Amino acid sequence: MRFAPTGIAGSFLIHLDRHSDERGNFIRLFDADSFAAHGLPSVFVQTGLSATTRAGSVRGLHFQRPPFEEVKLVRCMRGAVFDVVVDLRPDSPTHGQWRAATLREDDDLLVAIPAGCAHGFQTLTDGTDLLYHISAPYSPSHADGVRFDDPAFGIAWPRPAGSLSERDRAWPLIRTAVALPLS
Repeated sequence: MRFAPTGIAGSFLIHLDRHSDERGNFIRLFDADSFAAHGLPSVFVQTGLSATTRAGSVRGLHFQRPPFEEVKLVRCMRGAVFDVVVDLRPDSPTHGQWRAATLREDDDLLVAIPAGCAHGFQTLTDGTDLLYHISAPYSPSHADGVRFDDPAFGIAWPRPAGSLSERDRAWPLIRTAVALPLS
């Protein structure tokens, strides 16, 4: 595994090593020692799979509030996404900034998203699946989000937003979100 900083403090694009032979291949998706060496959790309490039908769909920007902040580890298992991390941590040197990576089913990449950052993505192909490893239990009363099209972030989504849930459409702009000042 090779950990490349994304430009958001504590976020990494993790390049996985594929070992192949005549039988097929093997990829290690997680290594506790390597993760701990980069300040990432060595225990994940949930694993989820997001399946999105149509290209252009947007999910996010999601996060959980304290005390259920979560580190996410994301990998594209099928299709392709434009995957976005937004730093909402007031004391972070990258507060208010965003970074994105294109994840594809065959690229052997993971994105590590730190606690206190919002996450979202836009599908680039029909039939896209994302695998999530999550460090904290899901708490519906702590689940939150900010708008994917918030002008304070200026995220350059690759396509016009296609399908979007009512919940994601209703998230507030960052300047009106409680306890998340944008400096």
